[in-house]
Amino acid sequence: MARKTPEINSSSMADIAFLLLIFFLVSTTMDVDTGIYKKLPPMPEKDQVDEDVKVKKRNVLAILVNRNNELLVNGELLDISQLREKTKEFILNPNNDENLPEKQTKTVPFFGDVQVSKGLVSLQNDRGTSYETYIRVQDELAIAGREIKDEKAMQKWGKVYSELTKEQQDAVKKYVPLQVSEAEPKNVGGK
Repeated sequence: MARKTPEINSSSMADIAFLLLIFFLVSTTMDVDTGIYKKLPPMPEKDQVDEDVKVKKRNVLAILVNRNNELLVNGELLDISQLREKTKEFILNPNNDENLPEKQTKTVPFFGDVQVSKGLVSLQNDRGTSYETYIRVQDELAIAGREIKDEKAMQKWGKVYSELTKEQQDAVKKYVPLQVSEAEPKNVGGK
């Protein structure tokens, strides 16, 4: 008489595999994509006609980044570490330099009649620009804007910008607007 081979009961194997799957799904960390917070301009009105806006050359801080990650700021070769101070000087124009942006008188809540810069920062990258350089340039521009707002808030209220009320923050934004225009990247480098 032939002996029967004993079988291993595998009915609970599916349950164990399912529990292991759930465990690894729950305990595994996933990389979360990060990005740059940007507020896009509002959609134009349907009846609004596209008009070319003429801006004087002195009112534009032109930043060009090439495929070698070098910055050309208004025709001057700069290091990224110098961009923040250059941007602050451009926007504030403390000595009313004729090579820096014009100012116009505006009535701003809490500040009264003040001189507001007409300055615009224009940023254009080459398609070969590294992502790290792109982020660093964006960061320097954002930090420059924050520092300018903090300076004005400290002068008026003795607090940094983030500690102000919504109305006070809006007033500071009107007093020192930082407008950044980002142009379509060019393929100058051929990469």
